[in-house]
Amino acid sequence: MSGFKTIPRRTFLQGLGATMALPLLEGMQSATAATAATTTPVRAAFVFFPNGAIMPSWKPTGSGTDYTLSKTLKPLEPYRSELNIFTGLAQDNGRAKGDGPGDHARCAASYLTGAHPVKTSGANIKVGVSVDQVAAGQIGKRTRLPSLEIGIERGRNAGNCDSGYSCAYSSNVAWKTATTPVAKEINPRAVFGRLFGTEEDAQVRKRRNRIRKSILDLVAADAKRLQKTLGKNDQAKLDEYFTSVREIEQRIARSEQDAKQRRPKNFKVPGNTPRDMAEHVNLMYDLLALAFQTDTTRVATYMLGNAGSNRTYPMVGVNSGWHSLSHHRDEKGKVDQLQKIDEWHVVQFARFLGKLRSISEGEGTLLDNCMIMYGSGLSDGNRHWHHDLPVVVAGRGGRTMQTGRHVVAKEERPLNDLFLSMLDRLDANVESIGDSKQRLTEIDA
Repeated sequence: MSGFKTIPRRTFLQGLGATMALPLLEGMQSATAATAATTTPVRAAFVFFPNGAIMPSWKPTGSGTDYTLSKTLKPLEPYRSELNIFTGLAQDNGRAKGDGPGDHARCAASYLTGAHPVKTSGANIKVGVSVDQVAAGQIGKRTRLPSLEIGIERGRNAGNCDSGYSCAYSSNVAWKTATTPVAKEINPRAVFGRLFGTEEDAQVRKRRNRIRKSILDLVAADAKRLQKTLGKNDQAKLDEYFTSVREIEQRIARSEQDAKQRRPKNFKVPGNTPRDMAEHVNLMYDLLALAFQTDTTRVATYMLGNAGSNRTYPMVGVNSGWHSLSHHRDEKGKVDQLQKIDEWHVVQFARFLGKLRSISEGEGTLLDNCMIMYGSGLSDGNRHWHHDLPVVVAGRGGRTMQTGRHVVAKEERPLNDLFLSMLDRLDANVESIGDSKQRLTEIDA
């Protein structure tokens, strides 16, 4: 960094109504270790998949560092040293507790809140504040967006979606208050706009569309000025960052063009959402990586499907609905198809971890400074079990976590204990959440 000035961590590029945050650069870090630590924040994302998993194919064998990855989790082998797999965690408040059927809705509603939802299909919904929003309430002011909520399937907050439970419970895992869910965004372009502040007034937006300029074009002059002040390493990092941003813009544009070309007569295809599911899932993962890379937010949720999702997965030869198959009654054919769905999602998750690990930050990688929880509020989807949940946490939480292990609870333990430990690493001061009993200290470095 010698010969170049230190620049503030909250530096933005600006131009014609667009604002772009930057990744962490060497020039943003002072020479003192204490200040350097504060410029490398910890982030947390909570990724949810519905319908549980085929647990015999999910659970690793062995425990601690001496374990073997299962068939479903095998795609995570390249990241083994950077993740923890948990067995024995439960969300007790996802259970019926006298309310009868509706486990899919309860699994989503309780997943991050640790609370039992009021059974209603009316307006009097109530569950609890989710862990991501607990964190956002305390550290959200440090970033431009307090939190980010994304997903793949559009939801709704009214009507009956599961045995008398409101669709709000099935459609959301993020809850700002006990009665207010935080709606997810499934449109990649809308997420891109939120991340880079492209909410121009009508006149500026019209002008930008007319000259067909991308965000990078709008901030080019500011970027050129900044690059002159950077060292070679930071110049290279900035070029790499710009390339990834433009690639996402181009992918969004291609998906929009594809939608136009495939639009049947008299049928309006939803704009901006890729037709290909893999592209949609991975594009949202990439946007999440950008959000963390630029420190636009430090807290996010990502729903890979609404509770009870009945999507098909023809890309792996599964043409029956996901939820329908989850009631498999131990029929081998259905179990095998569900395992293919589980593994497909793990492959996409592994790709995301690779993206985070490819981004250098501070003395390590972006993945080192993240906690990415990947899991479901159900284990056995056929029996609707809310214990022994499938949970993986990737990343080292700012190098404060032991990783590379299969952590097996000796007896059923609240998932919320893990949340307390994650909140500590986010610098959110919380004594309890849901039915938490104590922090999950087994992960402490």
